[in-house]
Amino acid sequence: MIAKFLMLAGVAPAALFAQAAVAQDMSVQAAAAAPAAADITPEDQATPDQAGPDQAGGDIVVLGFGQSRQVQTVTASDLERLTPGTSPLKAVAKLPGVNFQSSDAFGAYEWSTRISLRGFNQNQLGFTLDGVPLGDMSYGNVNGLHVSRAIISENLASTTVAQGAGSIGTASTSNLGGTLQFVSRTPSDAFDIVGSGTYGSDDTYRAFVRVDSGDLGEGLKGYLSYGFLQTDKWKGYGNQRQHQANGKIVKDIAGLGSITAFLNFSDRRETDYQDLSLDIIRRRGLNNDNIGDNYPLALQLGQIYANQTVRAGSGAAPLPYPSAGLAFPSGIGTIDDVYYDAGGLRRDWLGGVTFDAKLSPELSVVSTSYYHKNKGQGSWITPYVGTPAGAPDGNGGTLTAGSPLSFRTTEYGIDRAGNLTRFAYETAVNRLEVGGWVESNSFNQARRFYGMTSAATPNRETLAFQKDPFATQWNGKYDTFTLQYYVADTLTLGDLTLNGGWKGMRVQNRANLTTGTLVAGEIQSKDWFLPQVGAVFRLGGGAEVFASYTENMRAFVSSATTGPFAITQVGFNAIRNTLKPETSKTAEGGVRLRTGGLQLSAVGYYVDFSDRLLTFANGAGIIGNPPTLNNAGSVESYGAELSAYYRIAGGFSAFASYSYNKATYQDDVRNVAGAVLTATEGRTVVDTPEHMAKGELVFDNGSFFARAGADYMSKRYFTYLNDQSVGARVLVDASIGYRFPALGGLAIEGSVTNLTDKEYISTIGSNGYGASGDNQTLLAGAPRQFFVSLRKGF
Repeated sequence: MIAKFLMLAGVAPAALFAQAAVAQDMSVQAAAAAPAAADITPEDQATPDQAGPDQAGGDIVVLGFGQSRQVQTVTASDLERLTPGTSPLKAVAKLPGVNFQSSDAFGAYEWSTRISLRGFNQNQLGFTLDGVPLGDMSYGNVNGLHVSRAIISENLASTTVAQGAGSIGTASTSNLGGTLQFVSRTPSDAFDIVGSGTYGSDDTYRAFVRVDSGDLGEGLKGYLSYGFLQTDKWKGYGNQRQHQANGKIVKDIAGLGSITAFLNFSDRRETDYQDLSLDIIRRRGLNNDNIGDNYPLALQLGQIYANQTVRAGSGAAPLPYPSAGLAFPSGIGTIDDVYYDAGGLRRDWLGGVTFDAKLSPELSVVSTSYYHKNKGQGSWITPYVGTPAGAPDGNGGTLTAGSPLSFRTTEYGIDRAGNLTRFAYETAVNRLEVGGWVESNSFNQARRFYGMTSAATPNRETLAFQKDPFATQWNGKYDTFTLQYYVADTLTLGDLTLNGGWKGMRVQNRANLTTGTLVAGEIQSKDWFLPQVGAVFRLGGGAEVFASYTENMRAFVSSATTGPFAITQVGFNAIRNTLKPETSKTAEGGVRLRTGGLQLSAVGYYVDFSDRLLTFANGAGIIGNPPTLNNAGSVESYGAELSAYYRIAGGFSAFASYSYNKATYQDDVRNVAGAVLTATEGRTVVDTPEHMAKGELVFDNGSFFARAGADYMSKRYFTYLNDQSVGARVLVDASIGYRFPALGGLAIEGSVTNLTDKEYISTIGSNGYGASGDNQTLLAGAPRQFFVSLRKGF
């Protein structure tokens, strides 16, 4: 893998470690005035060098002035007002067009975290950190990692959202419907130690510390930081924890540019919440959860289910567990009402080096090489597969008796490396840019079963990596090779700026199944011409109009649990030569105004989404039945987004946004013979609220600060026939705090999430979507929770 990394980097080892992460840091004021040329850079928005309190009254939201597309940026000052450890995804939830869901207060519990833009779900978006691709950031990620693991939130300088289409140079093969681009902070010029500590509801502990070296001479500076989070689940039994470490070094090269290197580590272990259905909620309430503190009850339920299965399969056959009987205890209706336990483990290393140089007054180059190593495990104590006698017990011995339960895992391993390089030639009125991205990714995925005891005390822990399986259902190696290039040009003619260009990509996927009966084979996605054009015209008085048109393609992914390799071999053989990757055509236009402390933005858009691939769940998602992959034809989306930011005198600021989105399927789902499988034509796209409205009021005079925000989302469907839905909800968060200038910037803050203690369903589609009927694919939102934090610095 090291040799592959050096080959992809295109440099010798000594030069490789002299490169650094892409970070085009500027001030927020410069960002707000960034020219439309930024449309063709890897990062859509220039960002502040240092995260810090908004004591000077600087903008915390920048509405993309100078851009030919809908682009909006949230700065580190805004993240600071949220509870420490909060996901940056939650910070951008207030932007128009952004649908964010999570069942925990921090927005960091990955199984529940979802973000979508204008009806495009998370695996149809693009995500980068300092230009480095994070893949599609889905839970069982095959080509990247979640931003909450990629970097500690306090080390972010900004998050930029392009709701309709990312910049043409974005390193992503999934960005059909927009991008989120995260930029890390630059090390401080002066030595500094900053930190925070948080305690709150459900025994939440969060700690963070960062040490900046300051300038050590000749432009050499860096920082090391560590973050820790541990919290009990807000319902049920178990905890969630994460260790993180980030390091970054920058070396300025006088008259040439800079070299930057970073290395980030994360170890996250989460006890899962129980997935719910509307039926379970009606019978058992939103607080229904796994029974991780009651293993004997889990054994009893497994025994009863085994009895029912035997009796149903062979009439009056003897019961395998006579004492358990055939009837569930009072209050439990099915084996899926409660499971014993489940969890998710992820361990990641992400590193990179970038060389950023000015080769001449007109010519510049930025080249980034990166490497990512991941080990992951998703676990579930299942009653659907029992443990045979003699199975390994995980402690070097064997189990003398069988059990109605087993420990099922989905295991992940990512080993990927890549390089992104771009050259820009800039004159007084013109900027020409060419760039490319290459990545090789080796992904291993397996489904295994481990033995569970029939004794009263469990022998395995869900938050530990398992060993000694008694069975492997399937095991596959999935290789993906990505090649992407782009050409872009920007021409500035007085008040008019024009930009245009194209990108092309080829993604080759190969599945090699070593165990089991899933798919083996090859497939590729290729399109060498995907154009993007745009224009911005400045009207004077701080007003401008803009318009853009973009075409994008989402490549197939290589995995046993999603995409074309997740079905049967027969099914794959039937579609491999006719299956087309998803594509989108996006047109948008709008107007922006900035005057004094006021920023306004209004945009309308239309999206033609073709060859949409729909995966239908077969049975309860957690059982793991191979899904059915269908082409649902096209989707039409149109809508409007309004946003306003006002920095009021006296330390007050306000932000508000409203989104309208109408997204409907344009075709029925048909089989190869043309017969209608599901009559989806005219139905609303799942998990696409038609209306969203967000508002926030902030006060900050340098010492005292306070924030209150509200988030409204209308009804969402979780079936393709729109016969099942969850209702609208309004969530309110608030915080208040005080800084002590005489104590070196020490601050104390109190915050509350879900202030009104709203009972609601947060995430939908946790186990996918069905054609119709109820489905165990919902997660409850966290109740009201309180936190107190002490901070120094930022």
